[in-house]
Amino acid sequence: MLDRITALYCRLSNDDDLNGESNSITNQKAILQKYADEKGLRNCQFYIDDGFTGTNFDRPGFKKMLSDIESGKVGTVIVKDMSRFGRDYLKVGYYTEVMFAEHGVHFIAVNDGVDSELESNDFTPIRNLFNEFYARDTSRKIRAAFKSKGQSGKPLAVVAPYGYIKSEADKNVWEIDEEAAQVVRRIFKMCINGLGPGQIARKLTEEKVLIPTAYARSKGRKGTKPYKNPTLWGSQTVGKILERPEYIGHTVNFRTEVKSYKTKKQAILSRENWQIFENTHEPIISQHDFDLVQELRKNKRRPRKANTKVSPFSGIVFCADCGAKLYLYNSEKNQESMSCSNYRSKFRSCTAHYIRTVVLQKLVLGELNKLLETVHANEDAFVNSAMESASAAHLQEVKKAKKLLAQSERRIDDLDKLFARLYEDNVLGKISDERYTQMSANYDSEQKQLKQTVSELQKFIEETEHKTSDISNFIHLVRKYTYIEELTPEIMHELVEKIVVHAPDKSSGHREQKVEIYFRFNVASSSAIVDCKYSKKCSTTNTKNEVA
Repeated sequence: MLDRITALYCRLSNDDDLNGESNSITNQKAILQKYADEKGLRNCQFYIDDGFTGTNFDRPGFKKMLSDIESGKVGTVIVKDMSRFGRDYLKVGYYTEVMFAEHGVHFIAVNDGVDSELESNDFTPIRNLFNEFYARDTSRKIRAAFKSKGQSGKPLAVVAPYGYIKSEADKNVWEIDEEAAQVVRRIFKMCINGLGPGQIARKLTEEKVLIPTAYARSKGRKGTKPYKNPTLWGSQTVGKILERPEYIGHTVNFRTEVKSYKTKKQAILSRENWQIFENTHEPIISQHDFDLVQELRKNKRRPRKANTKVSPFSGIVFCADCGAKLYLYNSEKNQESMSCSNYRSKFRSCTAHYIRTVVLQKLVLGELNKLLETVHANEDAFVNSAMESASAAHLQEVKKAKKLLAQSERRIDDLDKLFARLYEDNVLGKISDERYTQMSANYDSEQKQLKQTVSELQKFIEETEHKTSDISNFIHLVRKYTYIEELTPEIMHELVEKIVVHAPDKSSGHREQKVEIYFRFNVASSSAIVDCKYSKKCSTTNTKNEVA
């Protein structure tokens, strides 16, 4: 059928490109065109896939050729060799021996001497199998090199994160791209000031700030993803920026892995599988700001539509009885209050722990400024007192934890000995197989539970001992403030660990309520009785203000 297309198919992958000119698209085109001319084949059309692996058949040029074949437009398909067609044994066999035959397509692989109209070449399937072996071996070598590089601390990312560029002198070194870094700093600052990823994204969109991919393209960088609107920021993009340890100078490798060399699809790995190498490049964000943002996002609650301003108490106020968070709501008198989420749920599993935010603000401001005044008046005395009190407060807890840890570790050793003795008794016939199975299962279950307990105790002891020696961090934060006039999310999450609200007590004829404030780094705590007569007049009486 002289009017049908002679399809000249060319493919080149990134791995093939390393082998030199022999597999280049230019060389393939020359070979195929010459062959077609010599054989008198007309109506030639090239189908090209440049930069696509042979193990994946989801290639634009190949799919276009298949579409034309299914439409009856193609009469002949010519490739330089079988590996150019593909490196998957089963799929190559299906296309060349089944699909092409069904559509009357004449298939030719020039250098391999394959011609579907000549006598069957029994060696062709074996050749296809060797092509797949080659792809598998190449993939294994690349993965080994990739793993070795990643474990050495060199970044595996093809493109540096937004805010960085790869150094011209060494592609494994990231340098700060100041223009983009300014946007990153703004994103973190806006988050610290109480805005969520969606609100930050809307603000950047309104200001026509280029999204990371559009910015990279504006700088002439390769490998950028397609986009429709160059200034339309998404909350996911902002959220990922806020989570990346790279912005505090760390390199993170092995976030993803390729499950199969055939599909090339990446699977996201859990955080415990990451490898983080600290202080590998210059940070854009300080450790303090990064930690503060993670704390804010952990306690973040979506702001109400009627009020886009984020409350400074969001995520840090808790019910004294059930431990649930207190959330904002407007009462019938349009007074903003915070109420126990369990009480306000349909199950009503707690009592009415609520407090007006204006009362809470007055109380917290007073206690914070009182603490600032104490620290500024005699910093050395405060530090010494805090260290002594923190150590005393946790000494008993740590002592108990270490005692339980030692007991658990001894029991684990005893169970190892019991396992050995139990096995010996079973071999000697002293206990039955059924009894052995039952007892060994019980021992195994107990040992697993003990190991988990040991891990938790070790973590508790480490964190507790760390807190008692972290007073200096709190002092560093306090020095930023002389007197606080207004509470912000940044101030609250820098200085306050949590606030605990107790149920109101009306036994005296007044509505009195105990509120406990716990400052960060386990430095100090204070509590006060809030006295609100009929919710019209409010006053506070301190019941405790001590380093603990």
